[in-house]
Amino acid sequence: MIKFGIFDQNDRGGLPLAQQYDERLKLAELYDESGFYCYHMSEHHGTSLSMAPSPSVFMSALTQRTQNLRLCPLVYLLPLYHPVRLAEEICMLDHLSKGRFQFGVGRGASPFELAALGVEPEHAVKMYAEALAVIRAYFTSDSLTHDGEFWKVKDFAVEMKPFQQPHPQIWYAVGSPDSVAWPAQNNINIVCGGPASNLRAISDGYRAAWKKLDVAGRPEPLIGINRYVVVADNDEKAREIGRKAWPTFYSSFMKLWVKNNAQPNRMKLPPDFDSLVEGGQAVAGSPETVASALAHQISQGAFNYFIGGFVFGSMPFADASASIRLFSREVMPALEAIESVAA
Repeated sequence: MIKFGIFDQNDRGGLPLAQQYDERLKLAELYDESGFYCYHMSEHHGTSLSMAPSPSVFMSALTQRTQNLRLCPLVYLLPLYHPVRLAEEICMLDHLSKGRFQFGVGRGASPFELAALGVEPEHAVKMYAEALAVIRAYFTSDSLTHDGEFWKVKDFAVEMKPFQQPHPQIWYAVGSPDSVAWPAQNNINIVCGGPASNLRAISDGYRAAWKKLDVAGRPEPLIGINRYVVVADNDEKAREIGRKAWPTFYSSFMKLWVKNNAQPNRMKLPPDFDSLVEGGQAVAGSPETVASALAHQISQGAFNYFIGGFVFGSMPFADASASIRLFSREVMPALEAIESVAA
């Protein structure tokens, strides 16, 4: 059966920051009550695209405001962390949530954020790989020593292990079919975004690589698609909510690219909400319209997980909460009726 998650950039919406945090926490309680599987959030620095640049701090608050909802940074920017410090944070969050914590890993999509914090963008791939190796070694060690290119660890006593053994579930964002082998071989959940044209190739490639391992009784990892979502009583009302909120989000999304006279080299978004919907990267409308559009995308892409961005830009709390309630009450049951999303 398909599962449903949330993705929140927590971008600047024009409210006092304390109020924005309070409203996001209230929405997390609503997600928890509404039967969503997992709350995902991004990590960004020095940009209005994220007003929660420390995922661990925000997730710590969420552990105390939710009961069943899983919690997953998507992704931790590994070049910006000492890997042992991050492994300890992961352990703490896993215990604070009593085993509801998961985490995504990545090198970072914005070279400007890395450079501003003293990380050479051309080193990011190697730093990411080394950091992940240290984190995974931490989970299986009692004493850790690592002599790497970027980090040194000497006889470090591992006093904490995760609540979940051997460690919480790991996630990875996939942008193309040629990057599915590593997460599939390591039983890592994936999420896809962007235009729908190449997403089936990603899910098919992932399943093919995963099935080669032939581990009996192992549940299939989650293969997710991420879309912006607005649900309202009718199509025009939902579109208008999206149209009003989107320019604020788009300005934040493009802020560092505009500042550096550049364009995003991977994830690209249109400046107007209607184009976003027409391109399939957002769905907006009545519950029936949204359910139909998502059923098509989920079935065509052979996904078993859907992640919705339910609040973005200047969207008012009342509109976001009403959209979430309609989605959980009317859209989720319709999508759960899809017989199979696997090829």
